[in-house]
Amino acid sequence: MSVIYVLLTISIIVALIFFVAFIVAVRSGQFDDDYTPSVRILFDDELVIAKDQKPKSSNNKKVN
Repeated sequence: MSVIYVLLTISIIVALIFFVAFIVAVRSGQFDDDYTPSVRILFDDELVIAKDQKPKSSNNKKVN
């Protein structure tokens, strides 16, 4: 039974170490994405229109 207490204590300590390492990495900007915003402008965004929908037109009324 004492082995369970030892393993539980060790696992909690290891989990806390990983949690602290994660928090430090987030605060230092490890997960910031600096590459994608600079490349995003190079790709064209294509509009996908379903077969049931008509494309929206902008004021195609004739003025005399």
